[in-house]
Amino acid sequence: MVLPRPFLKWAGGKQQLLPALLEAVPAAYGRYLEPFIGGGALFFALAQRPLVHSAVLGDANAELVTTYQVVRGDLGRLVRRLRRLERAYLGNDADGRAAFYYEMRALSPRDPLGIAARFIFLNKTCYNGLYRVNSRGLFNVPHGRYRAPRIVDEEVLGAASRALAPAEIACRDFEATSAEAGAGDFVYFDPPFHPLSVTSSFTQYTSASFGWADQERLRACIDGLTARGVHVLLSDSPHPRIVELYEDGGYELRRVPARRAINSKGGGRGAIDELLVSNAPLLEGRRGISRRASRPRPPRPRLDSGAGAAPATEAPRRPSGPPR
Repeated sequence: MVLPRPFLKWAGGKQQLLPALLEAVPAAYGRYLEPFIGGGALFFALAQRPLVHSAVLGDANAELVTTYQVVRGDLGRLVRRLRRLERAYLGNDADGRAAFYYEMRALSPRDPLGIAARFIFLNKTCYNGLYRVNSRGLFNVPHGRYRAPRIVDEEVLGAASRALAPAEIACRDFEATSAEAGAGDFVYFDPPFHPLSVTSSFTQYTSASFGWADQERLRACIDGLTARGVHVLLSDSPHPRIVELYEDGGYELRRVPARRAINSKGGGRGAIDELLVSNAPLLEGRRGISRRASRPRPPRPRLDSGAGAAPATEAPRRPSGPPR
């Protein structure tokens, strides 16, 4: 049986960073919460062991969240839709594939199944697997021109679906997701990578970028979680401003090398440091939190409205023609 792993290619995905992340995961915790789910590398790695009995997953990207919901709850119809798209795309020559891609990119389906199928199709066929939107929230990554992209991998999607079964999945701000954490729970934050230069930004994955005020909100959120006895791990850019934001708070800071998986230039995909921030030192003295096992909590009612449902807090979508 295929073990769960990310089914999307994601800018800033943490596959290369997994050994360091797993080393920093607390030995015992209650629920797992990830407010910036992205590609979900750590979630799926923990699900392989299995070390996730109950999870709360969130993101501000409404279409990404809908895709996760459909993979969890409507896998059969999603696979059939993706197979039709795969046949139609691969049956064309190079020019026909490009035309088909841009036709799909221009669509704005309203139904969850159409949203998820389009999202995965674009992820597998766009340039470098990037996800980027303009100021109007419209996906604007060009065609990738791969020879034979695998648009649907039923085994990988099936393993992801099983791993997602016990998870609540909702589209909302990171503060709303992390507010559900209680003492002994574990929250992993993987926000948009704070750019090291003006040309290295990957923060525009929704119509509103993740700016410095959001970084300061995140620090305040982590302080609040620490005060409540919640285990916290953050991965972000080793930019001097990020280091300064956390170095005076008693947090453990560690630089780790990670391969840059997505870059417009092949030569830019080498090693680049990432910063891991943990509140473990601040919890060491708190009896009953970091030194003993926390009982997993029973699953709570889901925040979404069921299999494949659109997120409750999702922004209104633009009208469109029918999905493929």
